Formats: sequence, structure tokens, C-alpha cells
Amino acid sequence: MNATRQGPWTLEPLRAEHAPALLAFERENRAWFARTVPDRGDAYFTEFTARHQALLDEQDTGLSRFHLVITHDAAVAGRVNLVDIEDGSAELGYRIGEHAAGRGLATAAVTEICRLAAETYGLTRLTAVTTLDNAASRTVLTRNGFVQVGTPTVDGRPGIRYERTLTPTS
Repeated sequence: MNATRQGPWTLEPLRAEHAPALLAFERENRAWFARTVPDRGDAYFTEFTARHQALLDEQDTGLSRFHLVITHDAAVAGRVNLVDIEDGSAELGYRIGEHAAGRGLATAAVTEICRLAAETYGLTRLTAVTTLDNAASRTVLTRNGFVQVGTPTVDGRPGIRYERTLTPTS
């Protein structure tokens, strides 16, 4: 899949050359993300090169599809991923950096990944999980047609599971 341009940003499949910019993005936003999602831990950063390669290898198998939201000035603004792809279904995960938050970028990026999931990857259903206290993520999901289907625990915190059925025009 090639990058898809959405105004001032593109959604690009993860590539090896993204590693330095992605690592910088994760470091710059670590404290921001930890406010609403479990921290990745120090090992994530010290083992980043191997982890990045493992993601690329996993993507090559078709079990996952990893994407970066890249701004017009080539900065990483976020990540949007489809993982555990099986039987037409995948779990959606995303994170938008602090400097890009609150501007509709997460909603737009999730809209685009839903379209790609249906039209390019042939998926028919997406699930997503967020913590109960992550109002922004819940809003992004509901704006994109996801409906609540459960209340799991997410790393010891109350959560909400969402689901969306996809059609080729999603």
C-alpha cells in the first residue's frame, strides 16, 4: 500500500526508514501518552531497533498493518495500527502526539484506516479498546461509527471495547 494524502498529512505504511523519526516521536510524547494509556516502559526505548524490525517482519506476514501519520513537514504526528488480523477482523490501535492532539487528526486518521481496512486489506470488522477515562479516544471511536460491545479491564483500569462493521465504502 502506498501513502494516502489527506490534506496536510499522509497515512504511510511503516517502513524501516521511519525508525529514527518514530523513536523521536515516542520519546517526545512518552509522558503525554502515559496520561491515558499504559506506559511502554524503558525497555521499549532501549530495544527500539529490534522492536521496529519485529514490527516490520510482522507486517510482512500480513498479521498486522502499521501506519504513521506524517505531516507536510515530514514529522510523525501519530500512529494508526491494525493488529491481530484474522478472518476478516483486526484490532485498531492509534495514538496522536501532544502537538497534534485536539485538532481532529485522530478522527480523520481513524476514518482513513477504516477505509483502507475495508477497501485495501479486505477486512469486514474492527475492534478497539480504550480506558474508561480516555474521553478523547472514546469520542474518536464513536465519531467513526464504533459501538460499545463490552467493558474489559485494561492493565487494571476499567475499559470499553468497541466494534465496527466495515463495508467496501467505509
